Amino acid sequence: MAPRQKGNATHSLVAGTVAGAVEGAVTYPTELVKTKMQLQGSQQYLAQGGRTYRGPIDCAVTTVRTEGAGGLYRGLAPMLLGNAAKAGVRFLTYDTVKEWLRDADGKLTMPRMMLAGLCAGVIEGGTVVAPSETIKTRLIHDKCMPQPQYRGMRDCVQATVRADGIAGIYRGVVPVMARQGANSCVRFAAYDSLKQLLVGRTGVDPQHLPVAYSFGLGMAAGIITVYSTMPLDVVKTRMQSPSAQAEYKNTLHCAWRVASHEGIRALWKGATPRLSRLMFSGAIVFAVYEEAMKLMR
Repeated sequence: MAPRQKGNATHSLVAGTVAGAVEGAVTYPTELVKTKMQLQGSQQYLAQGGRTYRGPIDCAVTTVRTEGAGGLYRGLAPMLLGNAAKAGVRFLTYDTVKEWLRDADGKLTMPRMMLAGLCAGVIEGGTVVAPSETIKTRLIHDKCMPQPQYRGMRDCVQATVRADGIAGIYRGVVPVMARQGANSCVRFAAYDSLKQLLVGRTGVDPQHLPVAYSFGLGMAAGIITVYSTMPLDVVKTRMQSPSAQAEYKNTLHCAWRVASHEGIRALWKGATPRLSRLMFSGAIVFAVYEEAMKLMR
């Protein structure tokens, strides 16, 4: 029994890493636009002369016009590395915890699915996502300033550590873990529930799910995830910006400031580009994961 579980764990890690890398590379421009839209409401951002946009399309068009097509991939390196690592950790943790939580008949209830997803999100958030997204957010923020300071990812990391210590890389770790926990809790529970419903109605083999089915299920799970967890994503982005220490005392204060100064709808700022990303990222990551698992089986 032990060798089989070890093999499954290895498969989950490898398939998740591959799926995360593919998904990150394909959907990154929407992540960049979402981050820029979330940053521009900050008072410090505006005081420093940061560029503002009328909406997601204007943001994307302006970025290409002023920085070239490559501007849509500013901050890609930390995001790509982090995405591959976090997806590997996420699927490994989820599949492992899910097996622990099965009952004597091998069944898994919705609350247990959600608990497994929550564990996966919290672990990936604390170990991988927080540092990679801090650097990504700083690179994007820097490029929006009149006089950018960073030459690239390495320079950004070194400058952050010099200014704030290693803790600076993990700034916003609490909202990151909260967001990732909520994301994975909702996304995995939605995906597996919809998958069980599909298998029950069609009789398709769950271990050999057609790619069109896994793509569609992942897309549906992504849509559900976006609107239920968006406020956590907005607070996470604000807490990771260079101006966070000057503006916010902690995560709850950040959420209160955003809602009270910019309106409650500001907690859903950037929802459109995030919907574009998570809808397709969910489709891509689950489809690639299922196909990679088929190959390794």
